[in-house]
Amino acid sequence: MKRRAEEVRQEVSRAYAEAVARPSRGSCCSGPVPKGVVVKLGGYSPQELASLPGEAVVNSFGCGNPVALAGLRAGDVVLDLGSGAGIDLFLAARKVGPGGRVIGIDMTDEMIARARANALAGGFGNVEVRKGIIEDLPVESGSIDWVISNCVINLSPEKPRVFREIARVLRPGGQMLVSDIVAEGLPEEILRDPAFYSSCIAGAIGEEQYLAGLRAAGLTGVEVRDRLVYDASEIEGVFGSEVETCCAAGIEPARMREVAGLLAGKVWSAKVYARKPV
Repeated sequence: MKRRAEEVRQEVSRAYAEAVARPSRGSCCSGPVPKGVVVKLGGYSPQELASLPGEAVVNSFGCGNPVALAGLRAGDVVLDLGSGAGIDLFLAARKVGPGGRVIGIDMTDEMIARARANALAGGFGNVEVRKGIIEDLPVESGSIDWVISNCVINLSPEKPRVFREIARVLRPGGQMLVSDIVAEGLPEEILRDPAFYSSCIAGAIGEEQYLAGLRAAGLTGVEVRDRLVYDASEIEGVFGSEVETCCAAGIEPARMREVAGLLAGKVWSAKVYARKPV
C-alpha cells in the first residue's frame, strides 16, 4: 500500500510539473479557457487577482477560494497544503500582515520554484515555501492558527494521514478551511483511470466520508460551509483540459464530453471547515 501511495504521488507531481510548464493550455483542475478565468470562477474577485503576481494567477489549479471564507486575522500563522504557484499564500499573506506568517507546502520542485519567485516578485516577506508531502508535514506540532488548501487533499492516496497531520499542526483552538473536490457514485472506468486521478476526480471521496475522516482525526465543528455541484458543461469546462494536456494526451474531445455527462451531479466543490478542540 505504501509503495502504491508513493507511485500515485509521483504521478500527480509529474502531471503538475508538466502543467506549470505550459499554463496557457490549461492545467490539472483547470480548463481550456483563457488565463485567469478559472480562478475567477473559483470565487476570486478581480481586485484580488489584480493585486497578485500574474504567474501565480495563471498557474492556479484550484477549485475555490479558501481564503475568502476563512477568518484570518493580523498576526495569524497560516499553513497552505499544496500551495502550488502561490495564489492563496499571497492572499493570506495580505490578511495576516507583516506580523503574521504564511507557510506553503508542496511536493513538486517546479511549483516550489514558481511560488518562491512569485513571492519575491510580489514583495511577500512573510511567505515561506517548504518542500514536503501533506501526509507528513514538515511543520512543528501545535504551531498553526489556520490550515487552508485548494483542491489538493483529494489527490492524496492516504487521506486519513492528511487529516491527522492537520490536527497535529493546529494549535488548540486552531481552525481549518479547505476548498476541495468531493464525489459520489463515480463510474468504475473513471476510478481506474490514472488521468482522472491527477485531474482531481478519481481520487475524490464522498462528502460524508471526508467529514468523518476529520472527526476521526480529533477535529470538531466539522461542516461544509459552501458547495457547488457541477453540471456537465461545468465539468467539461473546469476539468476538460487536464485530461488532454496533463495526464493522458490524445483523449478525444468527444470522449471528454461523454465523461462529463456521466459525472454530472456526482462531483462538486466543497468548502470544509473544522477546528481543533481547546
